[in-house]
Amino acid sequence: MNRRLIVMRHAKSSWSDEKLGDHDRPLNERGKKEAPEVARRLVELGWLPERLLSSDSKRTRETWKRMKPIFEEEEEVPKVVWIPDFYHGGMDEVSDALIELDDEIAEVMVLGHNPGWEAIVAFLSGEPVTMTTANAALLEGEGDTWEEALEQGSWELVEVIRPKEL
Repeated sequence: MNRRLIVMRHAKSSWSDEKLGDHDRPLNERGKKEAPEVARRLVELGWLPERLLSSDSKRTRETWKRMKPIFEEEEEVPKVVWIPDFYHGGMDEVSDALIELDDEIAEVMVLGHNPGWEAIVAFLSGEPVTMTTANAALLEGEGDTWEEALEQGSWELVEVIRPKEL
């Protein structure tokens, strides 16, 4: 079965309120603008996730809040699962979450943070990729189950969406 994985880093966050802890930082104006631009590009390319697995930080929640209306226009809104372990997570946490999914789900977006997200793309595709804020790496793999599909170097890096290039 063909599987598609969108590995997206949260949009640009604000550092203006020094009292806020890192987990509670909101998006800045650039981040608010870029998140829907990435969603539009995903829709244009036909990458419509059936499930969103996301960190529960404020900036990932706000990134999704800005993206969701674009998917609603297509009537293709994925079910969202907030995963606290994604906040400091990487390949192990994402693998655990993907393996728990129903194997009929073929297209998933994971939304989170660096350095883990760059490492995930490199692990799956064998290609080092810089994941600045709001970048989304589009990966395709094969496997009857998510567990089978999650093998190092077995995924093709199809494209990296970078808001600065849109």
